[in-house]
Amino acid sequence: AVVSTQSTGEGDLEIKASTPTNTSTHTHTSSSTLREGAGLGCDSGLPDFRGPEGFWNAYPPMKKLGLSFQSVCSPHWFEDDPNFAWGFWLHGYQLYSTTTPHDGFDIMKKWGETKLGKRGYFVFTSNIDGHFQKKGFPDDRIIECHGSIYWLQCCNLCTKDLWVSSMSLSGKEIDPETFRLIGDVPHCPKCGKIARPNVLMFDDEFGWIKSRQNQQFENLLKFKRGIDLYDKVAVVEIGAGLTVPVVRLQSEAWGNSTLIRVNLRDTQVPSFGNPISLTMKGLDALKLIDQEIDRITSKGKMN
Repeated sequence: AVVSTQSTGEGDLEIKASTPTNTSTHTHTSSSTLREGAGLGCDSGLPDFRGPEGFWNAYPPMKKLGLSFQSVCSPHWFEDDPNFAWGFWLHGYQLYSTTTPHDGFDIMKKWGETKLGKRGYFVFTSNIDGHFQKKGFPDDRIIECHGSIYWLQCCNLCTKDLWVSSMSLSGKEIDPETFRLIGDVPHCPKCGKIARPNVLMFDDEFGWIKSRQNQQFENLLKFKRGIDLYDKVAVVEIGAGLTVPVVRLQSEAWGNSTLIRVNLRDTQVPSFGNPISLTMKGLDALKLIDQEIDRITSKGKMN
């Protein structure tokens, strides 16, 4: 199975053709891919950044400044106003690291580790929250296409080395009124210049170090090489929107696969490949699919 996810803050899941016949085809897949967007994280209590109001609800000071998520999530702030930049990113780090991923992660992990995925599974996510790792998914089965907030890099690119965020962020605090970092900002241990999260931001084509992502893509290619031409692949996509459609494009690129697209808003599916669209929240959809798989499996045993 392949699971794809995207950081759109939607928390949605949509399946239009969830009939026993359609669903049963997914109980005989050779592999699966899980593709996840921020919609999945909403069920864990993470904020929805879709539209300016969603972002401003989570970051009230940004509304006063008239700043959108796209304008705040830009690398230029580390040079123009480092304490402002790090107030925003430290808040995200603290939020993601203290939030417990919901039970849907356990459901997906069970699918990948049972006979439903004879050749295994792979996760493709644009989320930077590290929740798949937190739930025990192995690092070599995950692509974080936008990076991870748990790793830092040098803004000056003096080295391609990354280091664990906790080394630089432990004990740091944010002013709750302004969301600015209190005190000194994190610095690169090699050159002393300002550090930043190893996350792909807007207008960040040349500033983001891709070494982790490159290795993760190598792992995905290795996974793909293990799939035979006639193997059936189930692609479960959750909460992936259209604003930055990288996850949706990845989901639709798999040959000989069945796409299950879970989304509350952007419910469109391709005209090819017999896709299934579920209009519901991610966790609700995962529970529904799991119940249907159990029902079909039990029926098969009885027969």
